Amino acid sequence: MAHKFNPEHIARLLSDERKKAIDPERVLRDAGLKEGDFFADIGSGPGFFTIPASRIIGVTGVAFAIDTQQEMLLDLRERNPPDNIVLLLSEEDNIPLGDSETDFALLAYMLHETVNRDVFLKEVKRVVRPGGTLLVIDWKKQKEEHGPPEQERLTETEVAGLLAKAGFSVESITALNPSHYRVLARKV
Repeated sequence: MAHKFNPEHIARLLSDERKKAIDPERVLRDAGLKEGDFFADIGSGPGFFTIPASRIIGVTGVAFAIDTQQEMLLDLRERNPPDNIVLLLSEEDNIPLGDSETDFALLAYMLHETVNRDVFLKEVKRVVRPGGTLLVIDWKKQKEEHGPPEQERLTETEVAGLLAKAGFSVESITALNPSHYRVLARKV
């Protein structure tokens, strides 16, 4: 059983160290997020990617901060997020969005935490419009001082296989830094 991130450690998710390891705005722009997009940050935590996404999409876009842990969303709310961010409490396999409601979905550092990945990814596919983008960022399957235990991590190949099975077309798999990779896919 995969563990979930402990909300008592929210500060780690917004730390300067994390910002040095990954520039969320650059990563999202590089993956094609643009002004006017409807963006779903699934497993948003306290908004490490959601807030930069809200700047990219501007006032004509919407950024959905979606998490299964109320504490994460409360932390984001307390930091007075921009008006184009909508906070949504979710169940893992029941995302509170309509069919094809988003242009771009992000799964950052959370796919390894899901229990039933096939069911979860079918639900992600449901909320992404045809031709829409899915970006998965996760931990390389290696032993490290930080992050989840190695045995809970997924390889890039495992993620690509799960996405293909769910109906996404994988466009690229690249290293993000020494600890993380990204898999960019489109809804077929």
